[in-house]
Amino acid sequence: MKKTITIVALAIVSLVNAQAFKGKGDVKGQVGMTLQDGGTGIGVSADFGMGENMSFGIVAGYMLNANEISGYKPRFEDRADLKVRFNANIGNVLKLSDNMDLYPGLNLGLRNFGGHLGFRYFFTNGFGMFAEANAPLARYDTDVNGFEHYNNQFVFTIGASFNL
Repeated sequence: MKKTITIVALAIVSLVNAQAFKGKGDVKGQVGMTLQDGGTGIGVSADFGMGENMSFGIVAGYMLNANEISGYKPRFEDRADLKVRFNANIGNVLKLSDNMDLYPGLNLGLRNFGGHLGFRYFFTNGFGMFAEANAPLARYDTDVNGFEHYNNQFVFTIGASFNL
């Protein structure tokens, strides 16, 4: 019994040594569920480390079950969005554990200029979870209505994060 407890304890300790952001050259991939007004969807992103506390990336989102508006179903272009983004990875600045990262940032998309705040927690060197909140700061169209609202609003994403 003591051997089993020791092995389990060592396995748990080895999980804690994961690192959430390593700096220049680090590559993260994320896939998650998006939650927003009008439907839910899938979000996929990749971030590339440029420096000790900076990364840039790309984000793609697609609403899977978007609601109809006035009897019309949304088309592909109403459901999809693509963005480039910049992150300030400040987990080490805030003296968080190595397996945690907090990253505020800015993004520029097909529909708006926005900001985001995300948090990653890695269980192992290759796998973790993330949560991210996105909000538009400036919309390209000031009169957002109908399906244009889908990609011009607050969006919360939660899912899995991977070291690539």
